[in-house]
Amino acid sequence: MKMLKRAAIAAVVSLSAVVSMQAQAQVRVTEVAPWASGNAPYASDWFELTNIGATAVSIAGWRMDDSSASFATAAALTGISSIAAGESVIFIESAAANAGFLGAWFGAATPSLQIGNYTGPGVGLSTGGDGVAIFDGAGLLRASVSFGASDGVSPYQSFDNAARLDIVSLSLLSAAGMNGAFVAAGDAMEIGSPGSAALSVSAVPETDTYLLLLAGLGAVAFASRKRPS
Repeated sequence: MKMLKRAAIAAVVSLSAVVSMQAQAQVRVTEVAPWASGNAPYASDWFELTNIGATAVSIAGWRMDDSSASFATAAALTGISSIAAGESVIFIESAAANAGFLGAWFGAATPSLQIGNYTGPGVGLSTGGDGVAIFDGAGLLRASVSFGASDGVSPYQSFDNAARLDIVSLSLLSAAGMNGAFVAAGDAMEIGSPGSAALSVSAVPETDTYLLLLAGLGAVAFASRKRPS
């Protein structure tokens, strides 16, 4: 009986770890435009975060860094507190660029799109190659991508991660008509898909499934205590 109880406890611990990992895996960096600070009318780099899970994710206290991937020097993500299931949001380096970004990409047809910001020394995205690392408030790395030299020829194309991979080096450039990408309505020199990451991959499993498994294991462990030794 003791062996059965130990096995049940071990299974609970293991599944608890799985639940934690699944919850942490919901957010992806799905698009990056490191050339925008020098080649867009709003003069500010930006990246897109997408919640690929089936439940909302609170990002209160979250931070970002570039390829140095250091929580100690990361900049706070501001202006957005939560990302809904399946939602894509944009983070722009300068809050002063928000209106210009919307005008350049969407013209007068402003979409329902959450825009947040990040500002800090040493977190600018380099056109020669860099990265985006996203941390939660406890310093846990929640999403990360890297990329090489960005597009240097007009029209400028963002890095596309419509496959929603994590800890990956991006090389695919946005192409109009692919994965939701389009030529910016107010600036024909930009191609990307801000706010519309293609949701072509199955969502991360809900943690409820694992919680049910945990409950079942708990019941097994309880029942084992009732058996005569």
